[in-house]
Amino acid sequence: MRVSELASIIGCECVQEEYADGSVDSGYTSDLLSDVMANAASGGVLVTIQAHRNTIAVASLVGLAAVVICNDRLPPEDMLEAARAERIAVFRTGLSQFEVSGRLWIALRPRDA
Repeated sequence: MRVSELASIIGCECVQEEYADGSVDSGYTSDLLSDVMANAASGGVLVTIQAHRNTIAVASLVGLAAVVICNDRLPPEDMLEAARAERIAVFRTGLSQFEVSGRLWIALRPRDA
């Protein structure tokens, strides 16, 4: 799947549209940024409630393609500015992390599974 397909697959709104529309092959759900640094895979999507600039710094360090902010949290402008500079997509949704993770897993799992 491509980053541009996330909004329709997950049911979320893209709030930072200046991103590289690369391939997404994994997802990681966490609110502990050190955990994300240690365990998230490059090219993946981070599902979190952490809506601040440091989330983008970690996403960039790991090489994540997108961040999905859950529970109707609003990303501040400095977070969106950092995401634009790093070309990382930012989405937001009223869904819980559990719901978003499930939808992402279904979309990414092998079709023969």
